[in-house]
Amino acid sequence: MTAPALLDIRGLSIRLPEGADRPLALDGFDLTVERNEIVCLVGESGSGKSLAAGAILRLLPEPDVRVGAGQVLFHGTDVLKLPMRAVRELRGRRIAMVFQEPMTALNPQHTVAQQIDEVLGVHTRLGRRDRHRRIVEILDAVRIPDPERTMHAHPHQISGGQRQRVMIAMALVLEPELIIADEPTTALDVTTQAQILKLIRDLQDRFQTGVLFITHDFGVVAEIADRVAVLQNGLKVEEGPARRVLDRPEHAYTRALIRAVPRLTPPPPKPLADRPVVLAADAVSKTFRPRALIGVRRPPVAAVKAASFELRRGETLGIVGESGSGKSTLARCIVRLLDSDDGRILLDGADLRTAPRSVMRARRRDIQIIFQDPMASLNPRKRVQDLIAQGPIVLGTPRPTALAQARELLALVGLSPAAAERFPHEFSGGQRQRIGIARALAMEPHVIVADEPVSALDVSVQAQVIQLLTNLRERFALSLLFVTHDLRVAAQLCDRVAVMQRGEIVEQGVTAMVFQAPSHPYTRDLLASVPGRDWQPPLLADDADVVPDAIA
Repeated sequence: MTAPALLDIRGLSIRLPEGADRPLALDGFDLTVERNEIVCLVGESGSGKSLAAGAILRLLPEPDVRVGAGQVLFHGTDVLKLPMRAVRELRGRRIAMVFQEPMTALNPQHTVAQQIDEVLGVHTRLGRRDRHRRIVEILDAVRIPDPERTMHAHPHQISGGQRQRVMIAMALVLEPELIIADEPTTALDVTTQAQILKLIRDLQDRFQTGVLFITHDFGVVAEIADRVAVLQNGLKVEEGPARRVLDRPEHAYTRALIRAVPRLTPPPPKPLADRPVVLAADAVSKTFRPRALIGVRRPPVAAVKAASFELRRGETLGIVGESGSGKSTLARCIVRLLDSDDGRILLDGADLRTAPRSVMRARRRDIQIIFQDPMASLNPRKRVQDLIAQGPIVLGTPRPTALAQARELLALVGLSPAAAERFPHEFSGGQRQRIGIARALAMEPHVIVADEPVSALDVSVQAQVIQLLTNLRERFALSLLFVTHDLRVAAQLCDRVAVMQRGEIVEQGVTAMVFQAPSHPYTRDLLASVPGRDWQPPLLADDADVVPDAIA
Protein backbone atom coordinates (compact mmCIF):
# COMPACT_ATOMS: atom_id res chain seq x y z
CA MET A 1 0.00 0.00 0.00
CA THR A 2 1.13 3.54 -0.73
CA ALA A 3 1.93 5.55 2.39
CA PRO A 4 -0.48 8.46 2.99
CA ALA A 5 0.66 11.99 2.16
CA LEU A 6 2.21 14.02 4.95
CA LEU A 7 -0.71 16.47 4.65
CA ASP A 8 -3.87 15.68 2.70
CA ILE A 9 -6.68 18.27 2.71
CA ARG A 10 -9.91 16.90 1.23
CA GLY A 11 -13.04 18.87 0.43
CA LEU A 12 -12.37 21.53 3.07
CA SER A 13 -15.07 24.19 3.41
CA ILE A 14 -14.86 27.07 5.90
CA ARG A 15 -17.97 29.03 6.78
CA LEU A 16 -17.93 32.80 7.25
CA PRO A 17 -20.30 34.69 9.57
CA GLU A 18 -23.56 36.15 8.31
CA GLY A 19 -23.11 39.43 6.47
CA ALA A 20 -19.74 38.49 4.98
CA ASP A 21 -19.13 39.05 1.26
CA ARG A 22 -19.62 35.32 0.63
CA PRO A 23 -20.88 32.36 2.70
CA LEU A 24 -17.73 30.21 2.36
CA ALA A 25 -14.12 31.35 2.76
CA LEU A 26 -13.03 28.00 1.29
CA ASP A 27 -15.27 25.79 -0.82
CA GLY A 28 -14.32 22.13 -1.39
CA PHE A 29 -10.57 22.77 -1.13
CA ASP A 30 -8.16 19.90 -1.86
CA LEU A 31 -4.37 19.95 -1.42
CA THR A 32 -1.53 17.58 -0.55
CA VAL A 33 1.99 18.22 0.78
CA GLU A 34 4.59 15.45 0.77
CA ARG A 35 7.76 15.16 2.84
CA ASN A 36 10.68 17.22 1.48
CA GLU A 37 8.31 19.24 -0.73
CA ILE A 38 7.48 22.95 -0.82
CA VAL A 39 3.96 23.74 -1.97
CA CYS A 40 3.09 27.42 -2.50
CA LEU A 41 -0.52 28.49 -1.96
CA VAL A 42 -1.05 31.66 -4.00
CA GLY A 43 -3.91 34.14 -4.16
CA GLU A 44 -4.93 37.67 -3.31
CA SER A 45 -6.10 38.97 0.05
CA GLY A 46 -9.45 37.42 0.88
CA SER A 47 -8.89 34.31 -1.23
CA GLY A 48 -8.85 32.05 1.85
CA LYS A 49 -5.11 31.24 2.06
CA SER A 50 -4.55 32.10 5.72
CA LEU A 51 -7.83 30.51 6.83
CA ALA A 52 -6.73 27.27 5.16
CA ALA A 53 -3.54 27.40 7.21
CA GLY A 54 -5.50 28.16 10.39
CA ALA A 55 -7.80 25.19 9.81
CA ILE A 56 -4.87 22.78 9.68
CA LEU A 57 -3.86 23.66 13.24
CA ARG A 58 -7.42 24.33 14.48
CA LEU A 59 -6.68 28.04 14.89
CA LEU A 60 -9.83 29.42 13.27
CA PRO A 61 -11.69 32.14 15.22
CA GLU A 62 -14.62 29.87 16.08
CA PRO A 63 -17.59 30.00 16.21
CA ASP A 64 -17.77 32.97 13.82
CA VAL A 65 -15.45 31.27 11.33
CA ARG A 66 -15.58 27.48 11.39
CA VAL A 67 -15.04 24.36 9.31
CA GLY A 68 -18.25 23.37 7.56
CA ALA A 69 -17.08 20.18 5.83
CA GLY A 70 -14.02 18.21 4.78
CA GLN A 71 -10.97 16.54 6.25
CA VAL A 72 -7.44 17.62 7.18
CA LEU A 73 -5.41 14.40 7.21
CA PHE A 74 -1.95 14.42 8.79
CA HIS A 75 -0.31 11.03 8.20
CA GLY A 76 -3.82 9.77 7.48
CA THR A 77 -5.33 11.02 10.77
CA ASP A 78 -8.07 13.66 10.58
CA VAL A 79 -6.87 16.60 12.69
CA LEU A 80 -10.39 18.05 12.71
CA LYS A 81 -11.67 15.06 14.72
CA LEU A 82 -8.88 14.95 17.30
CA PRO A 83 -9.52 16.15 20.85
CA MET A 84 -7.88 19.51 21.58
CA ARG A 85 -5.31 17.89 23.87
CA ALA A 86 -4.03 15.82 20.95
CA VAL A 87 -4.05 18.88 18.68
CA ARG A 88 -1.91 20.77 21.20
CA GLU A 89 0.55 17.88 21.13
CA LEU A 90 0.77 18.23 17.33
CA ARG A 91 1.34 21.99 17.42
CA GLY A 92 5.02 22.81 17.57
CA ARG A 93 6.18 19.22 17.90
CA ARG A 94 5.04 17.78 14.55
CA ILE A 95 3.36 20.74 12.78
CA ALA A 96 4.77 24.24 13.20
CA MET A 97 3.65 27.62 11.90
CA VAL A 98 5.59 30.73 10.95
CA PHE A 99 3.27 33.74 11.13
CA GLN A 100 3.32 36.73 8.79
CA GLU A 101 3.93 39.43 11.38
CA PRO A 102 6.44 38.41 14.08
CA MET A 103 5.81 41.49 16.23
CA THR A 104 2.21 40.37 16.79
CA ALA A 105 3.16 36.70 17.27
CA LEU A 106 6.07 37.25 19.67
CA ASN A 107 5.47 38.28 23.28
CA PRO A 108 7.04 41.74 23.72
CA GLN A 109 7.64 41.11 27.45
CA HIS A 110 9.75 37.97 26.94
CA THR A 111 13.26 37.60 25.60
CA VAL A 112 14.05 35.51 22.53
CA ALA A 113 15.42 32.74 24.77
CA GLN A 114 12.29 32.69 26.96
CA GLN A 115 10.00 32.32 23.95
CA ILE A 116 11.93 29.41 22.43
CA ASP A 117 12.42 27.87 25.88
CA GLU A 118 8.63 27.82 26.33
CA VAL A 119 8.30 25.53 23.29
CA LEU A 120 10.98 23.19 24.67
CA GLY A 121 9.48 23.27 28.16
CA VAL A 122 6.00 22.30 26.95
CA HIS A 123 7.02 19.52 24.57
CA THR A 124 10.25 18.05 26.01
CA ARG A 125 11.77 16.96 29.31
CA LEU A 126 15.15 18.56 28.67
CA GLY A 127 16.92 20.16 31.62
CA ARG A 128 17.83 23.84 31.75
CA ARG A 129 21.37 23.39 30.38
CA ASP A 130 20.21 21.18 27.53
CA ARG A 131 17.45 23.64 26.64
CA HIS A 132 19.97 26.51 26.64
CA ARG A 133 22.30 24.56 24.36
CA ARG A 134 19.43 23.72 22.01
CA ILE A 135 18.34 27.40 21.84
CA VAL A 136 21.87 28.47 20.86
CA GLU A 137 22.04 25.67 18.26
CA ILE A 138 18.75 26.60 16.57
CA LEU A 139 19.53 30.35 16.56
CA ASP A 140 22.85 29.53 14.93
CA ALA A 141 21.08 27.25 12.42
CA VAL A 142 18.83 30.12 11.30
CA ARG A 143 21.95 32.34 11.02
CA ILE A 144 21.22 34.74 13.86
CA PRO A 145 24.45 36.69 14.46
CA ASP A 146 25.91 36.22 17.96
CA PRO A 147 23.19 33.84 19.30
CA GLU A 148 24.44 34.07 22.90
CA ARG A 149 23.78 37.81 22.91
CA THR A 150 20.65 37.87 20.74
CA MET A 151 18.86 35.26 22.85
CA HIS A 152 18.71 37.73 25.72
CA ALA A 153 17.18 40.52 23.61
CA HIS A 154 13.48 41.39 23.46
CA PRO A 155 11.68 41.40 20.07
CA HIS A 156 11.75 45.20 19.71
CA GLN A 157 15.54 45.20 20.16
CA ILE A 158 16.27 43.20 17.00
CA SER A 159 15.61 43.89 13.32
CA GLY A 160 12.59 42.70 11.33
CA GLY A 161 14.66 40.09 9.52
CA GLN A 162 16.03 38.76 12.81
CA ARG A 163 12.52 38.62 14.31
CA GLN A 164 11.40 36.51 11.36
CA ARG A 165 14.41 34.22 11.90
CA VAL A 166 13.41 33.87 15.55
CA MET A 167 9.92 32.81 14.42
CA ILE A 168 11.50 30.22 12.13
CA ALA A 169 13.76 29.05 14.95
CA MET A 170 10.71 28.52 17.19
CA ALA A 171 9.05 26.55 14.40
CA LEU A 172 12.10 24.35 13.78
CA VAL A 173 13.43 23.82 17.31
CA LEU A 174 11.56 20.50 17.63
CA GLU A 175 12.30 19.48 14.02
CA PRO A 176 8.62 19.20 12.94
CA GLU A 177 7.54 17.18 9.93
CA LEU A 178 5.40 20.00 8.47
CA ILE A 179 5.98 23.77 8.45
CA ILE A 180 3.19 26.20 7.52
CA ALA A 181 4.69 29.56 6.54
CA ASP A 182 2.07 32.33 6.21
CA GLU A 183 3.57 35.19 4.14
CA PRO A 184 6.85 35.06 6.13
CA THR A 185 8.78 37.34 3.75
CA THR A 186 6.14 39.87 2.63
CA ALA A 187 7.48 42.88 4.54
CA LEU A 188 11.20 42.04 4.28
CA ASP A 189 13.90 43.62 2.14
CA VAL A 190 15.12 41.70 -0.89
CA THR A 191 18.42 40.68 0.73
CA THR A 192 16.75 39.50 3.94
CA GLN A 193 14.02 37.85 1.88
CA ALA A 194 16.61 35.96 -0.16
CA GLN A 195 18.33 34.80 3.02
CA ILE A 196 15.06 33.61 4.59
CA LEU A 197 14.04 31.71 1.44
CA LYS A 198 17.44 30.03 1.19
CA LEU A 199 17.25 29.21 4.90
CA ILE A 200 13.83 27.55 4.52
CA ARG A 201 15.04 25.56 1.51
CA ASP A 202 18.26 24.47 3.28
CA LEU A 203 16.47 23.46 6.48
CA GLN A 204 13.81 21.62 4.48
CA ASP A 205 16.54 19.60 2.75
CA ARG A 206 18.30 18.98 6.06
CA PHE A 207 15.25 17.77 7.98
CA GLN A 208 13.21 16.38 5.03
CA THR A 209 10.39 18.70 6.12
CA GLY A 210 7.23 19.39 4.15
CA VAL A 211 6.46 23.10 3.72
CA LEU A 212 3.16 24.80 2.92
CA PHE A 213 4.24 28.31 1.90
CA ILE A 214 1.51 30.96 1.62
CA THR A 215 2.35 33.98 -0.52
CA HIS A 216 1.07 36.42 -3.12
CA ASP A 217 4.57 37.07 -4.53
CA PHE A 218 5.24 35.15 -7.74
CA GLY A 219 8.94 35.96 -7.47
CA VAL A 220 8.97 33.94 -4.23
CA VAL A 221 7.08 31.14 -6.01
CA ALA A 222 9.72 31.08 -8.76
CA GLU A 223 12.49 30.99 -6.15
CA ILE A 224 11.26 28.27 -3.81
CA ALA A 225 8.20 26.27 -4.94
CA ASP A 226 8.03 22.68 -6.13
CA ARG A 227 4.26 22.88 -6.73
CA VAL A 228 1.76 25.75 -6.81
CA ALA A 229 -1.95 25.94 -6.02
CA VAL A 230 -3.90 29.11 -6.90
CA LEU A 231 -6.92 30.26 -4.89
CA GLN A 232 -9.62 32.66 -6.06
CA ASN A 233 -12.54 33.52 -3.77
CA GLY A 234 -12.07 30.27 -1.84
CA LEU A 235 -11.90 28.04 -4.93
CA LYS A 236 -8.75 26.32 -6.14
CA VAL A 237 -8.62 27.29 -9.81
CA GLU A 238 -5.25 25.84 -10.79
CA GLU A 239 -2.55 23.51 -9.46
CA GLY A 240 0.62 22.08 -10.94
CA PRO A 241 4.44 22.06 -10.96
CA ALA A 242 5.83 25.52 -10.26
CA ARG A 243 7.59 26.01 -13.57
CA ARG A 244 4.55 24.97 -15.60
CA VAL A 245 2.19 27.30 -13.72
CA LEU A 246 4.65 30.21 -13.93
CA ASP A 247 5.49 29.84 -17.60
CA ARG A 248 2.27 28.34 -19.02
CA PRO A 249 -0.63 29.27 -16.72
CA GLU A 250 -3.90 27.71 -17.84
CA HIS A 251 -6.61 29.47 -15.83
CA ALA A 252 -7.56 33.02 -16.79
CA TYR A 253 -7.25 34.19 -13.16
CA THR A 254 -3.70 32.83 -12.86
CA ARG A 255 -2.85 34.48 -16.15
CA ALA A 256 -4.21 37.80 -14.88
CA LEU A 257 -2.13 37.58 -11.70
CA ILE A 258 1.09 36.71 -13.53
CA ARG A 259 0.45 39.44 -16.10
CA ALA A 260 0.37 41.94 -13.20
CA VAL A 261 3.85 40.97 -11.92
CA PRO A 262 6.32 43.81 -12.69
CA ARG A 263 9.17 42.73 -14.95
CA LEU A 264 12.69 43.24 -13.64
CA THR A 265 13.83 44.64 -17.01
CA PRO A 266 13.25 48.43 -17.12
CA PRO A 267 11.73 50.02 -20.23
CA PRO A 268 13.94 52.26 -22.41
CA PRO A 269 14.78 55.59 -20.70
CA LYS A 270 12.86 58.76 -21.52
CA PRO A 271 14.62 62.02 -22.49
CA LEU A 272 14.27 64.19 -19.36
CA ALA A 273 17.60 66.02 -19.15
CA ASP A 274 16.19 69.27 -20.60
CA ARG A 275 13.33 69.53 -18.10
CA PRO A 276 13.62 71.97 -15.17
CA VAL A 277 14.64 70.73 -11.71
CA VAL A 278 11.72 71.09 -9.29
CA LEU A 279 13.25 69.44 -6.21
CA ALA A 280 16.88 69.11 -5.17
CA ALA A 281 18.57 67.77 -2.06
CA ASP A 282 22.06 69.10 -1.41
CA ALA A 283 24.10 67.25 1.26
CA VAL A 284 21.06 66.61 3.49
CA SER A 285 21.98 64.95 6.78
CA LYS A 286 19.99 63.70 9.77
CA THR A 287 21.34 62.21 13.00
CA PHE A 288 19.16 60.84 15.77
CA ARG A 289 20.46 61.27 19.31
CA PRO A 290 18.58 58.86 21.60
CA ARG A 291 18.03 59.85 25.19
CA ALA A 292 19.95 58.02 27.89
CA LEU A 293 18.07 54.96 29.19
CA ILE A 294 18.43 54.29 32.95
CA GLY A 295 21.74 56.11 33.04
CA VAL A 296 23.12 54.36 29.95
CA ARG A 297 24.12 56.72 27.16
CA ARG A 298 23.24 55.45 23.69
CA PRO A 299 25.34 56.47 20.69
CA PRO A 300 23.89 58.78 18.03
CA VAL A 301 22.58 57.20 14.83
CA ALA A 302 23.48 58.88 11.52
CA ALA A 303 20.32 58.01 9.54
CA VAL A 304 21.09 60.19 6.47
CA LYS A 305 24.59 61.27 5.49
CA ALA A 306 25.06 64.12 2.98
CA ALA A 307 22.39 62.86 0.56
CA SER A 308 22.12 64.75 -2.73
CA PHE A 309 19.83 64.31 -5.75
CA GLU A 310 17.81 66.21 -8.33
CA LEU A 311 14.21 65.58 -9.42
CA ARG A 312 12.98 67.05 -12.71
CA ARG A 313 9.45 67.98 -13.75
CA GLY A 314 7.42 64.91 -14.74
CA GLU A 315 10.16 62.54 -13.55
CA THR A 316 10.01 59.66 -11.06
CA LEU A 317 13.12 59.16 -8.93
CA GLY A 318 13.24 55.92 -6.95
CA ILE A 319 14.99 55.77 -3.58
CA VAL A 320 15.82 52.09 -3.05
CA GLY A 321 17.60 50.17 -0.31
CA GLU A 322 17.06 47.93 2.68
CA SER A 323 15.22 48.78 5.88
CA GLY A 324 17.43 51.01 7.98
CA SER A 325 19.19 52.46 4.96
CA GLY A 326 17.63 55.89 5.58
CA LYS A 327 15.09 55.98 2.73
CA SER A 328 12.03 56.94 4.79
CA THR A 329 14.04 59.32 6.99
CA LEU A 330 15.24 61.15 3.88
CA ALA A 331 11.67 61.30 2.51
CA ARG A 332 10.36 62.76 5.76
CA CYS A 333 13.16 65.32 5.86
CA ILE A 334 12.26 66.39 2.31
CA VAL A 335 8.65 67.20 3.33
CA ARG A 336 9.75 68.62 6.71
CA LEU A 337 8.01 65.99 8.82
CA LEU A 338 11.51 65.71 10.26
CA ASP A 339 13.97 68.58 10.52
CA SER A 340 17.29 67.72 8.91
CA ASP A 341 20.54 68.77 10.58
CA ASP A 342 22.42 70.07 7.58
CA GLY A 343 22.23 70.67 3.83
CA ARG A 344 19.63 72.29 1.59
CA ILE A 345 16.21 71.12 0.32
CA LEU A 346 15.31 73.23 -2.70
CA LEU A 347 11.73 73.25 -3.98
CA ASP A 348 11.47 75.40 -7.11
CA GLY A 349 14.72 77.05 -5.97
CA ALA A 350 13.54 77.97 -2.43
CA ASP A 351 15.21 76.28 0.56
CA LEU A 352 12.60 74.42 2.61
CA ARG A 353 15.05 73.37 5.33
CA THR A 354 15.52 76.88 6.64
CA ALA A 355 12.02 78.17 5.85
CA PRO A 356 10.02 79.40 8.88
CA ARG A 357 7.04 77.28 9.92
CA SER A 358 4.60 79.88 8.61
CA VAL A 359 6.24 79.80 5.16
CA MET A 360 6.50 76.01 5.21
CA ARG A 361 2.80 75.70 5.91
CA ALA A 362 2.01 77.61 2.73
CA ARG A 363 4.53 75.57 0.71
CA ARG A 364 2.87 72.28 1.72
CA ARG A 365 0.47 72.87 -1.14
CA ASP A 366 3.42 72.24 -3.50
CA ILE A 367 4.82 69.06 -1.96
CA GLN A 368 2.72 66.20 -0.57
CA ILE A 369 3.39 62.73 0.82
CA ILE A 370 1.66 59.34 0.39
CA PHE A 371 2.34 57.06 3.34
CA GLN A 372 3.04 53.32 3.31
CA ASP A 373 0.11 52.38 5.54
CA PRO A 374 -2.99 54.38 4.54
CA MET A 375 -5.03 53.02 7.46
CA ALA A 376 -2.52 54.49 9.90
CA SER A 377 -2.51 57.87 8.12
CA LEU A 378 -6.26 58.28 7.55
CA ASN A 379 -8.37 59.48 10.47
CA PRO A 380 -10.82 56.57 11.05
CA ARG A 381 -13.45 58.95 12.49
CA LYS A 382 -13.75 61.13 9.38
CA ARG A 383 -15.55 60.44 6.14
CA VAL A 384 -13.47 60.11 3.02
CA GLN A 385 -14.64 63.39 1.46
CA ASP A 386 -13.66 65.28 4.62
CA LEU A 387 -10.21 63.64 4.65
CA ILE A 388 -9.55 64.67 1.06
CA ALA A 389 -10.96 68.19 1.47
CA GLN A 390 -9.23 68.91 4.78
CA GLY A 391 -5.99 70.32 3.30
CA PRO A 392 -7.59 72.73 0.82
CA ILE A 393 -10.04 73.94 3.49
CA VAL A 394 -7.16 74.69 5.89
CA LEU A 395 -5.48 76.74 3.16
CA GLY A 396 -8.59 78.80 2.46
CA THR A 397 -10.70 76.91 -0.10
CA PRO A 398 -14.45 77.26 0.68
CA ARG A 399 -15.81 74.03 2.14
CA PRO A 400 -18.48 73.37 -0.58
CA THR A 401 -15.84 73.84 -3.29
CA ALA A 402 -13.36 71.57 -1.51
CA LEU A 403 -15.97 68.80 -1.05
CA ALA A 404 -16.97 69.00 -4.72
CA GLN A 405 -13.30 68.70 -5.71
CA ALA A 406 -12.93 65.72 -3.36
CA ARG A 407 -15.69 63.83 -5.17
CA GLU A 408 -14.08 64.63 -8.52
CA LEU A 409 -10.74 63.31 -7.25
CA LEU A 410 -12.36 60.06 -6.11
CA ALA A 411 -13.56 59.49 -9.66
CA LEU A 412 -10.10 60.39 -10.96
CA VAL A 413 -8.41 57.67 -8.84
CA GLY A 414 -10.99 55.07 -9.87
CA LEU A 415 -13.44 55.16 -6.95
CA SER A 416 -17.15 55.83 -7.06
CA PRO A 417 -18.22 59.32 -5.90
CA ALA A 418 -20.59 57.45 -3.57
CA ALA A 419 -17.50 56.44 -1.59
CA ALA A 420 -17.25 60.02 -0.36
CA GLU A 421 -19.70 59.34 2.50
CA ARG A 422 -17.96 56.21 3.77
CA PHE A 423 -15.23 55.75 6.40
CA PRO A 424 -11.69 54.37 5.77
CA HIS A 425 -12.38 50.99 7.42
CA GLU A 426 -15.08 50.29 4.81
CA PHE A 427 -12.48 50.01 2.01
CA SER A 428 -9.89 47.46 0.95
CA GLY A 429 -6.17 48.19 1.28
CA GLY A 430 -5.85 49.12 -2.38
CA GLN A 431 -8.87 51.42 -2.20
CA ARG A 432 -7.47 53.14 0.90
CA GLN A 433 -4.22 53.75 -0.94
CA ARG A 434 -6.22 55.39 -3.75
CA ILE A 435 -7.84 57.64 -1.11
CA GLY A 436 -4.35 58.57 0.11
CA ILE A 437 -3.39 59.48 -3.45
CA ALA A 438 -6.56 61.56 -3.87
CA ARG A 439 -5.80 63.40 -0.63
CA ALA A 440 -2.31 64.26 -1.90
CA LEU A 441 -3.68 65.42 -5.28
CA ALA A 442 -6.24 67.68 -3.60
CA MET A 443 -3.44 70.15 -2.85
CA GLU A 444 -2.47 70.32 -6.55
CA PRO A 445 1.22 69.70 -5.70
CA HIS A 446 4.26 69.92 -7.96
CA VAL A 447 5.95 67.02 -6.15
CA ILE A 448 4.58 63.90 -4.45
CA VAL A 449 6.75 61.86 -2.10
CA ALA A 450 5.47 58.27 -2.03
CA ASP A 451 6.87 56.24 0.89
CA GLU A 452 6.48 52.50 0.07
CA PRO A 453 2.88 53.03 -1.16
CA VAL A 454 2.48 49.56 -2.75
CA SER A 455 4.65 47.32 -0.55
CA ALA A 456 1.73 45.68 1.31
CA LEU A 457 -0.63 45.32 -1.67
CA ASP A 458 -1.55 42.28 -3.75
CA VAL A 459 0.17 42.04 -7.11
CA SER A 460 -2.90 43.04 -9.12
CA VAL A 461 -3.72 46.00 -6.83
CA GLN A 462 -0.07 46.97 -6.92
CA ALA A 463 -0.17 47.00 -10.72
CA GLN A 464 -3.31 49.16 -10.63
CA VAL A 465 -1.77 51.71 -8.23
CA ILE A 466 1.46 51.86 -10.24
CA GLN A 467 -0.52 52.46 -13.44
CA LEU A 468 -2.61 55.11 -11.67
CA LEU A 469 0.50 56.96 -10.48
CA THR A 470 1.99 56.74 -13.99
CA ASN A 471 -1.18 58.16 -15.56
CA LEU A 472 -1.44 60.96 -13.01
CA ARG A 473 2.22 61.87 -13.49
CA GLU A 474 1.68 62.22 -17.23
CA ARG A 475 -1.62 64.08 -16.90
CA PHE A 476 -0.50 66.68 -14.34
CA ALA A 477 3.29 66.74 -15.05
CA LEU A 478 3.83 65.56 -11.48
CA SER A 479 7.27 64.74 -10.14
CA LEU A 480 7.44 61.63 -7.92
CA LEU A 481 10.01 60.77 -5.29
CA PHE A 482 9.22 57.06 -4.91
CA VAL A 483 10.63 55.20 -1.89
CA THR A 484 10.63 51.43 -2.27
CA HIS A 485 12.54 48.24 -1.50
CA ASP A 486 10.84 46.37 -4.36
CA LEU A 487 13.23 46.48 -7.30
CA ARG A 488 10.62 45.08 -9.70
CA VAL A 489 8.38 48.07 -8.96
CA ALA A 490 11.31 50.47 -9.26
CA ALA A 491 12.24 48.95 -12.63
CA GLN A 492 8.82 49.68 -14.13
CA LEU A 493 7.92 53.01 -12.51
CA CYS A 494 11.14 54.95 -11.95
CA ASP A 495 13.03 56.93 -14.60
CA ARG A 496 16.09 57.10 -12.34
CA VAL A 497 17.06 55.39 -9.09
CA ALA A 498 19.22 56.37 -6.13
CA VAL A 499 20.51 53.47 -4.02
CA MET A 500 20.90 54.06 -0.27
CA GLN A 501 23.07 52.08 2.12
CA ARG A 502 23.55 53.02 5.78
CA GLY A 503 22.33 56.56 5.17
CA GLU A 504 24.42 57.25 2.08
CA ILE A 505 23.42 57.38 -1.58
CA VAL A 506 26.03 55.00 -2.99
CA GLU A 507 24.84 55.00 -6.60
CA GLN A 508 22.31 56.82 -8.76
CA GLY A 509 21.49 57.03 -12.42
CA VAL A 510 19.04 56.09 -15.17
CA THR A 511 17.15 52.98 -14.01
CA ALA A 512 17.85 50.93 -17.12
CA MET A 513 21.59 51.63 -16.89
CA VAL A 514 21.85 50.97 -13.15
CA PHE A 515 19.94 47.69 -13.46
CA GLN A 516 21.93 46.58 -16.50
CA ALA A 517 25.39 47.52 -15.22
CA PRO A 518 25.40 48.39 -11.48
CA SER A 519 28.71 49.93 -10.43
CA HIS A 520 28.49 49.60 -6.64
CA PRO A 521 28.81 46.18 -4.91
CA TYR A 522 25.76 46.92 -2.74
CA THR A 523 23.59 47.57 -5.80
CA ARG A 524 24.81 44.31 -7.33
CA ASP A 525 23.92 42.49 -4.11
CA LEU A 526 20.42 43.98 -4.11
CA LEU A 527 19.75 42.96 -7.72
CA ALA A 528 21.16 39.47 -7.14
CA SER A 529 18.81 39.02 -4.16
CA VAL A 530 15.52 39.70 -6.00
CA PRO A 531 13.36 36.54 -5.59
CA GLY A 532 12.86 34.79 -8.92
CA ARG A 533 15.36 37.13 -10.62
CA ASP A 534 16.03 34.51 -13.31
CA TRP A 535 12.31 34.22 -14.08
CA GLN A 536 10.60 36.80 -16.25
CA PRO A 537 6.77 36.84 -16.32
CA PRO A 538 5.71 35.53 -19.75
CA LEU A 539 4.03 37.95 -22.12
CA LEU A 540 0.42 36.76 -21.98
CA ALA A 541 -2.60 37.84 -24.00
CA ASP A 542 -5.24 39.76 -22.06
CA ASP A 543 -8.20 37.75 -20.74
CA ALA A 544 -11.05 40.24 -20.97
CA ASP A 545 -13.48 37.97 -19.16
CA VAL A 546 -11.55 37.78 -15.88
CA VAL A 547 -10.51 40.46 -13.43
CA PRO A 548 -8.65 39.67 -10.19
CA ASP A 549 -10.73 40.05 -7.02
CA ALA A 550 -9.18 43.26 -5.75
CA ILE A 551 -9.54 45.01 -9.12
CA ALA A 552 -13.19 44.08 -9.41
